[in-house]
Amino acid sequence: MGKEKNIKEYDVVIIGGGAAGLSAAVTLGRALRSVLVIDAGEPRNAPAAGVHGFLSRDGINPRELLRLGREEARGYGVDIINGVAVAAPSTAAQGEGAEPAFEVDLGEGGTVKARRLLVTTGLTDVLPDIEGLRERWGRDVLHCPYCHGWEVRNKAIGILGTLPMALHQTMLFRQWSPDITLFLNDVVEPTDEEWEQLAARSINVVEGKVRSLEVTDDALSGVVLASGRVIPAEALATGTRLEARSGVLESLGVKVVEHPMGVGRHVEVNPLGGATSVPGVWAAGNVADLMGQVMASAASGVMAGAAINAHLITEETRLAVEAARKNSGRRSA
Repeated sequence: MGKEKNIKEYDVVIIGGGAAGLSAAVTLGRALRSVLVIDAGEPRNAPAAGVHGFLSRDGINPRELLRLGREEARGYGVDIINGVAVAAPSTAAQGEGAEPAFEVDLGEGGTVKARRLLVTTGLTDVLPDIEGLRERWGRDVLHCPYCHGWEVRNKAIGILGTLPMALHQTMLFRQWSPDITLFLNDVVEPTDEEWEQLAARSINVVEGKVRSLEVTDDALSGVVLASGRVIPAEALATGTRLEARSGVLESLGVKVVEHPMGVGRHVEVNPLGGATSVPGVWAAGNVADLMGQVMASAASGVMAGAAINAHLITEETRLAVEAARKNSGRRSA
């Protein structure tokens, strides 16, 4: 018989190398844990020119932030590979008190073992089906005023009605510009109270279906209605359907649920550290917090890393006590 293939084992395998995953990796590396980060190289904010609201790194290119994060994590002994986790089935022994264990399948990249698993795979923005919108996404088609409002301040900003949150989004962007136009898009139907609010804040409202975007010299210049009418706009805010990238988690039995605000689906976790309903599995970042900005995702990664380390310490202490009792019994015999 041939020898069994030796598979490398880590204390923690992190699936997803964004702000949450790398922050967790740094935390765990500093705790002297063996850590592997698996990253597919598809960050949600890749189209954006800069990351905002991240203290001391405001305006940094998203990929540069990840490069620096990888560099920091490697400085603490963390292994990082480019790849995709196809699956991560549990290999834990059966019975009460069995320690969690996982085998992470990297497809053609092989397999690694993990004592604990942290998933930070983020989310996917499902964009409205409007001609030209995807090409402008992250540039002058935006979603979050706290991420992009400063860059489009005092410009003509359109709000594309796609979800019930459009009215809330409209009122938010009004803080950054007096020139706001809400496109109802045959989707949004303001209440009497909301019509009053829109009028009081001098917000233009345009009825009718939006067909496409007008672009001039590689910049958004207008929103085109189904009627052919063009409404000038220098930026367009739109709500997106937010879908957690939860394939690996769902394969382990972790439930994905509808967000209470109706904006998409996310993974429910314990707010104190990110533990999921499956023993040994944690989640952090946008996969669990659909509305979290980059700094919030990084913070959730730090908390998850600390929680996982504490969980491992508890397990290691239990095993040490069992071993000490066993040795003590042998000596007394």
